[in-house]
Amino acid sequence: MDFLTAIDISTSGLDAQRIRMNTISMNLANIHTTKTETGQPYRRKVPIFTTTPYYGQDASLRSQPSGSLKGRLEGVQVTDIVEDPSDFQVVYDPSHPDADPQGYVRLPNVNLMIEMVQMLTAKRSYEANVTALNAAKNMALKSLELLK
Repeated sequence: MDFLTAIDISTSGLDAQRIRMNTISMNLANIHTTKTETGQPYRRKVPIFTTTPYYGQDASLRSQPSGSLKGRLEGVQVTDIVEDPSDFQVVYDPSHPDADPQGYVRLPNVNLMIEMVQMLTAKRSYEANVTALNAAKNMALKSLELLK
């Protein structure tokens, strides 16, 4: 594996975590949105990650059997952003403009604690990818110094 391959794989992780953080931000921004254009409360969004084989410029990696994990390099990508199907929160607030005739309001299915934990996890994953990227960059720089 060359330095550029390591950088490309770390970059795929950075891109995926950036999308995850944007999705979390969107969920937090809509935590009190009781009516969207569909007339329903906002539904929490969740990114779906999948691994993607990384071949890069190395033709020998393409010849690996599909079931063989040895020597196979993979990055990550967000393939979809789906809505969380969990139930909405229901609270009694007859003064709310979106309350039903019984006085109950359906709130989004966004849980602040879950979103904060997801944000911390995304932050740590982002930091790990930055560390791996910097390590690859430093190894490349050290290699260039040896050639001087």
